Amino acid sequence: MLLQSDKEIAGCISDIGVPFTPANLQKPNPQHIQLIFEWLAELLMNATRETIDPAMRAAAEEVCGDFMEAVPVDTRNLMGFFMSLRKLLIECGVHDFSFSDLVRPTHPRLVKIFSYVINFVRFRESQTAVIDENFNKSESTKERTEALYAENQDMEQRLENMKRNRQAMELQVKEKMKRNEEVKAKLIELNQSQKGTAEQYERLRAERTKKQKLRDERNEKLVKSRQECEKLKPYVLQSPSTLQSTLSELSDSLARDKGKIDMLERRTRALQTSSDSFGVVTNDVQGCVKVLEDISAEVQKEEEEDSRASKNREALAERGNNVREVEQQEKLLARQLARWEERTEDLRKKSKEKQRAAQDRMDELRAIQKQLREERADKGREMERRRVRIEQTEKKMADLKENIENEVHSAHEEYLKLESHIKLYITEMEQCI
Repeated sequence: MLLQSDKEIAGCISDIGVPFTPANLQKPNPQHIQLIFEWLAELLMNATRETIDPAMRAAAEEVCGDFMEAVPVDTRNLMGFFMSLRKLLIECGVHDFSFSDLVRPTHPRLVKIFSYVINFVRFRESQTAVIDENFNKSESTKERTEALYAENQDMEQRLENMKRNRQAMELQVKEKMKRNEEVKAKLIELNQSQKGTAEQYERLRAERTKKQKLRDERNEKLVKSRQECEKLKPYVLQSPSTLQSTLSELSDSLARDKGKIDMLERRTRALQTSSDSFGVVTNDVQGCVKVLEDISAEVQKEEEEDSRASKNREALAERGNNVREVEQQEKLLARQLARWEERTEDLRKKSKEKQRAAQDRMDELRAIQKQLREERADKGREMERRRVRIEQTEKKMADLKENIENEVHSAHEEYLKLESHIKLYITEMEQCI
């Protein structure tokens, strides 16, 4: 690389605001040279003692612990400044920069170092557009990375919300399905109960028809008996023989009637036994059975006591009203059952519609979840690449830290040697004086 002349180097250094002459370059002063290097570091790297001090203080606390005061602050900052300056000079092409160039600078070394730095600055100024473009790209990439990270966080939050909504929807669907099953079971029970009630009603209706026929027959027999009594009244005044024959005929007729009554009583007891075997039914059906039992008892009393016939007919009329009320209640129950069936059908339709809507929503959520998973996988791969880069950077930082520690130890040793030389030199000067 082309070396610059002393005059040109002095002029370039003076241009940055530090007074410098070729004589200062030929007979360098370490403090003056360190000031120039500080100006160059601040100009090219924006690194000063103030920016280096926190990092060096943290490194001293980590290395020395409670004995960090063993290393003076100025020495510590000088070591950090040396590492930053060494990094800059490596980029400029100076790979053999050492701590002695700061504390014991020489003319050839300074000419080489400053020439390399001036050439680097001139090259940098010629490539300002490219540097700005790359810097802008890095800034845009950083902003894009931050935006993608924030977007990733938002997507993860949305995914968590969707998962919670999905769980809530699944619970609602399960509850709806459970209610549908309960309604179906209840509807089946109502249908079975309806069938049983209908069968019992048909049986009771047939028995009522039989009882009505039996009652009509008994009424006809009663009327015939009264007519026969009316016919027998004229024969009361007849002769004893005639009355005897008539009485025997009536006795025979009475015996036949008693036989028929016994047969009717047996049939009544059989009907009573069959009615008792039905068990526990609804209150309305039990009322009907009681009405039929009362009717059969009243029929028997009509055969025994003619005086109670009118009362029995009134009781039968009252029982008929009860039967009509039972029929009306049955119709009302049938209408209520029809309304319940309609409501059940409406509930079934609404449940199917909601189930279809929930299924559509679930399909949509699955598609969104699949898309989010793909985006998350892409971002995960991107984050993995960044993590690898970060690990590499951390590894480099660890290596750099280790190099700094080694340089600090070596510089400290050189400092102690230099201090001993200075003390020895001062002692010799005092002795000479």
